[in-house]
Amino acid sequence: MCTIVWFRSDLRITDNPALNLGFKRRGPVVPVFIWAPDEESPWQPGGASRWWLHQSLQSLQGSLRRLGSQLILRQGPSLESLRSLAHDVGADAVVWNRRYEPEVMDRDSKIKESLRTEGLHAESTNGALLNEPWTIQNQQGKPFQVFTPFWRHCIARLNPPLPLVAPESLAAPKSWPNSIPLESLNLKPHIPWDVGIHNAWSPGEAGAEKLLDRFSGTPFDVYKEQRDRPDLLGTSRLSPHLHFGEISPGQIWHALRNRLEPSRNPEWKSSQYITELGWREFSHHLLYHFRHTPTEPLRDAWKQFPWRSDPGQLRAWQRGLTGYPIVDAGMRELWSTGWMHNRVRMIVASFLVKDLVLPWQDGARWFWDTLVDADLAQNTMGWQWSAGCGADAAPYFRIFNPVSQGERFDPEGRYVRRWIPEIAKLPNALLHQPWSASLADLRSANITLGKTYPRPIVDHAKARNDALAAYASLKKTQKTEEDGAN
Repeated sequence: MCTIVWFRSDLRITDNPALNLGFKRRGPVVPVFIWAPDEESPWQPGGASRWWLHQSLQSLQGSLRRLGSQLILRQGPSLESLRSLAHDVGADAVVWNRRYEPEVMDRDSKIKESLRTEGLHAESTNGALLNEPWTIQNQQGKPFQVFTPFWRHCIARLNPPLPLVAPESLAAPKSWPNSIPLESLNLKPHIPWDVGIHNAWSPGEAGAEKLLDRFSGTPFDVYKEQRDRPDLLGTSRLSPHLHFGEISPGQIWHALRNRLEPSRNPEWKSSQYITELGWREFSHHLLYHFRHTPTEPLRDAWKQFPWRSDPGQLRAWQRGLTGYPIVDAGMRELWSTGWMHNRVRMIVASFLVKDLVLPWQDGARWFWDTLVDADLAQNTMGWQWSAGCGADAAPYFRIFNPVSQGERFDPEGRYVRRWIPEIAKLPNALLHQPWSASLADLRSANITLGKTYPRPIVDHAKARNDALAAYASLKKTQKTEEDGAN
């Protein structure tokens, strides 16, 4: 009755259904993590995700040791690694929590079928979502493509089970099998960028619990008012912990309910933050039902959109050198910390796809490599929303003005000054549009436009008109095709 628990994006011991399955079988439990990035192609973990994974695995190793257990590390292929490990420890079962990326689901189905054919008990369960994608349908029996009715449907039936407590101990096998060193996976980057991310985060289950404890107090109460302010600590910052499964959405749900429902916030289920959990659910719903969307628009007409190609402008956007302070601050925050405030994500995405008219796929790929919370479902939904080509998408005529967005959401300039110190001496009235400053103001702030800080790489007003013209062209082409079909 030896059970292999295959850890993946569920790097925790509390509220872990797969670990609980192994524990309930009352025999030895052998936890394993298998590094097989090629099996997730073309969406192998990016550089920032690999850094986080190293730290999270290290944390999980410590948690399992405290239970009298160990985390066995192997390199793929996954099926061969599981077969070999089952032989080494005499296991009769392999259990895991499901993932929902298309390539991974295909791989997992084949592994489950193969293991069962070979006489092993193979079982998977839900450890990542409040509702699995195939359980939610609209009245026509089809997937939702608009968030509001989707979440209204979900919230009416949602009653997540209480989180599972962590086992006090795990039975060990007679002898532990070989395990490769964590360092041999070469997950950590050897560049200065690693330092900034390390200073910004505490990966692991304990780090997630600490953030939830902080957020469930006053920050939750003022979340709706402060969530759009990048200069304030107004968000939970739990997204990477959720992505790596160091905390479950069920744990967050029940923690907020227990602390807020009795006295302080009886309407907590309709709160803005719980709605954000709903957007996470919606993104997985979309990815499962529309598996082509990481690289192709959900709306077919958008395949004909006249995207530009400009490697120089793309590079300026990536490095935070566009000349628009709120955009550049966001891109520099991303490069330094592996994370970006959600409001700023919308601003920088709008700038790429609407001011520069560069493909949303270029932005999605850059975020995939640089975000510690790079999640295929949410990354895809976010970029298609910004481009206007996805489900529940922003209308294309909604084009964020980077100046007014900066003035509105960073009114004192604290966010911009933190990430763009070379323009920090400008007064608030000029900070978000330094090109409008007089020569005297620039000299006083030690700024030479084009040298110490770039001039804008595009004129926003002209870029907006060009983007709207491109959208009108798409609509005209679509109408011509429809008329021809009739």
